[in-house]
Amino acid sequence: MNRKVLLAIPLAAAALTASAQDRYLSEVFTASQVTVTDGITFGTNIDFMTSDFTNPALYGPEVMQLQGLVSGGQPIPAPFYDPFDASTVVKVTDLKMDIYEPDQGVDSETARPVFIFVHTGNALPPPLNGSPNGTRKDSSAVEVCKQMARRGYVAVSMDYRNGWNPLGSSLEIRRGTLLNAIYRAIHDVKQCVRFLKADANGANTYAIDDDKIILYGEGTGGYITLATATLDDPDELFIDKFRPDPFDPNTSYVDTTVVGNIEGFGGSLALYRPNGQDSEIDFCVNAGGALADTSWLEAGDAPMVAFHTVFDPFAPFGNGIVIVPTTGEQVVDVNGSNVFMEHVNAYGNNSSFATLPNGDPYTDRARSLYGTDQVHGTNTVHINPNVEGLFPLVTPNWPAIIPGTLEEASPWQWWDPNGPLAQTVVSPGPPPITAGQASQASNPNFSGDKGRTYIDTIMGYMNPRIVCALQLGPCSLVGLDEADPIAVGVELFPNPAHESVRITSAAATIRMAEVYDINGRRVHAENVDNTAFTLQRNGLKAGAYFVTLTFDQGTVTRKLLLD
Repeated sequence: MNRKVLLAIPLAAAALTASAQDRYLSEVFTASQVTVTDGITFGTNIDFMTSDFTNPALYGPEVMQLQGLVSGGQPIPAPFYDPFDASTVVKVTDLKMDIYEPDQGVDSETARPVFIFVHTGNALPPPLNGSPNGTRKDSSAVEVCKQMARRGYVAVSMDYRNGWNPLGSSLEIRRGTLLNAIYRAIHDVKQCVRFLKADANGANTYAIDDDKIILYGEGTGGYITLATATLDDPDELFIDKFRPDPFDPNTSYVDTTVVGNIEGFGGSLALYRPNGQDSEIDFCVNAGGALADTSWLEAGDAPMVAFHTVFDPFAPFGNGIVIVPTTGEQVVDVNGSNVFMEHVNAYGNNSSFATLPNGDPYTDRARSLYGTDQVHGTNTVHINPNVEGLFPLVTPNWPAIIPGTLEEASPWQWWDPNGPLAQTVVSPGPPPITAGQASQASNPNFSGDKGRTYIDTIMGYMNPRIVCALQLGPCSLVGLDEADPIAVGVELFPNPAHESVRITSAAATIRMAEVYDINGRRVHAENVDNTAFTLQRNGLKAGAYFVTLTFDQGTVTRKLLLD
């Protein structure tokens, strides 16, 4: 499909790099070479949407029974799963994931990085959340995971538990139930990570590298992934905004004795158990979410990339209040991408890719916006200068469909406008408003073509930075055009080669040479600082390789065959 650029960046007809054939940077597998395994259970826990906790005399014994069964490895009786079975007041749910991967009959790589997609949804299921989106099957979730699988990753789209009360009788109830819902979702993400790591250290069913795990969160999922990556100290749950009584430093909205510690273990209403694996992740991507508080950030946290519309009406781009689409109410103050990415860079957490040179359209577009003022009507937003890793999305100034709506929130999303979720009335009006209409207020001209165009931008900006941070291949964005005199002047002879190959440059000095196998792994690197050198085979097996040559002006990649 030849997609025009819709608003995200002015896509020039320039290649991302001369080595764009490399795995992880571009699609090296076809759609038919991707397999999808649906509905794998990675955890079981209490469902707060369907359980009744009004009577401790009823739910207490049932929770104790469930914890005993889980600790003993015994099956949970069916009535606990059935929300319509009145014989139990506590209900559980199986958390499931879909796995997208290059077919292992085609892909010889046995240690593939894992990309985990955490969907949007306001911690409520659709259309109760006022939207047709909010499951692991969302259009954007499926598209992103398929694209990542075609690039060589193992992509996972996962469930997490919903459940908060946006109609609670007080702000404390509404805020407390939302914070607890996000906290439980963090536990579910960590359980998914531990499940995948346990499998990787056993049967390795999905051929993954458990030291290369990327979390990607969209909308509400962005809040969840950012919190998962940064919440690592129990004291961080007692910052001011997490305390119902500002004068009581020992009480938090999140009671870990009930819902479990940061890992999700030990709470009176928690069923997860340790499996011998940690829940550490190695890269974090936020698409339209925000960070609970910058005090959670510290040096050594995972590198971060963020995509955020500058005038997002729900998740603040700067410091601001979370606005919940279901009610339009302000719930809790947070720090948006324009703020927390400054801290990420100040701590040096993005140093692995912060010095990438200009030259590709995605990096150039993002950096051209740093330090600028963006205007929407009477509102002006200053994009901070030290926010490497942030792609600010400056989208058109659509007329406000809902009063107070300033901009698009999630332009990468789309849905079936005629589907039952989109057609469900979520506000009686008059006139009545459907879930699809409500979501269209912040995504006015949604379509699959538009959504995929924004996802193209996400892929083009995100993946080179993942490659740099996780050392999956050449850490360079700038590939010289094949018509460039430097590229024209590069020769390899003989090719195919047997023991060595002579590499020459007629127009510039070669600074470094790196050799990558067909799976994107660097198998050799050497400094050159000359216009010609001999590359020795050094025991490499017969097959196809990519040789990336670094010049002061950029990089050139050539295919090398060893017989």
